[in-house]
Amino acid sequence: MYNPLTTLLIGIAIMAISLFFFWPKTGVFAIRKKRKSFSKRVLIEDALKHLYNCEYSNINCTLNSIAGTLSIPADDAAKLTARLESMSLVTTHEKGLALTSEGRSYALRIIRVHRLWERYLADETGVDEKDWHNVAEEIEHKITPDEADELSAQIGNPVYDPHGDPIPSTDGNLPAIQGRPLNTLRPGEFASIIHVEDEPHSIYTQLVAEGIYPGMQVKMIGVTNERITFLANGEEVVLAPLFAKNITISPIKEEILIKGKFKKLSSLAIGESGVVLGISKRCRGHQRRRLMDLGVVPGTIIEAEMKSIGGDPVAYRIKGASIALRKKQADRIFMKEEQID
Repeated sequence: MYNPLTTLLIGIAIMAISLFFFWPKTGVFAIRKKRKSFSKRVLIEDALKHLYNCEYSNINCTLNSIAGTLSIPADDAAKLTARLESMSLVTTHEKGLALTSEGRSYALRIIRVHRLWERYLADETGVDEKDWHNVAEEIEHKITPDEADELSAQIGNPVYDPHGDPIPSTDGNLPAIQGRPLNTLRPGEFASIIHVEDEPHSIYTQLVAEGIYPGMQVKMIGVTNERITFLANGEEVVLAPLFAKNITISPIKEEILIKGKFKKLSSLAIGESGVVLGISKRCRGHQRRRLMDLGVVPGTIIEAEMKSIGGDPVAYRIKGASIALRKKQADRIFMKEEQID
């Protein structure tokens, strides 16, 4: 015969365990159900984004391309496509898959959130450039259209994201693709970079490491099947053709380029000084405003004063004050030699 207290304790324990697993909103099974439902929605939205990107780039979208982009088995891609069709978001045709008008609107809502969030990360936070895309990939599935509109207003209703991609309007309007790949530029021609593709991430990370960004001016040196060689802000860059295809340019005339030689602030030796020409367009938001508040504006004389023990940061003399700047910051400040009268 059980002790009444033992029976009571066993009953309480069973009740607690039941609540732990079966509580409507916070129980284990409820949370798992929410996560499963969220994962399904993420797959749907990622598939719609892929379909729209194919459509925007005028290439065919297939089950294999969906499977490859979403990293799922072909059978799962087929099931996902069937579900999209049942939701009237996708139709099939002889060459592959196509978005319906409802599917296109849905895709543009997700793309709008993604690009707005990348713009926010670039202008208002210290998140590293190579991480903007991955962070936005997570956020895009969690923000409502109304919240996206509030974010857009907060950051000044931008038209382009930091990679140069146009941001869809609330009405779903998006301009046509402009420009052409960097590797179509002929030797001796000049251009301005207007877009840097952020997928695949491995290629984008390499382009970031090379210092490539929208707004940079380039001059083509040579094009072969093995490599593309060009000057970017006066420095020689060599890329594989596969990488160069992810850079979109707009040709410009030579005479609008900056004349004369310039160098980065980070190239100054201790004791050397120079005159600020400007700050790279790659430096955005609060980081740019901070440099300008410190006196880093065209015409300011800056002297390299002292290196730290590790060599980074370096102390610079700016308008009578010693300011420590990391090499990454100093790389984005363009200088010319100080003229001695």
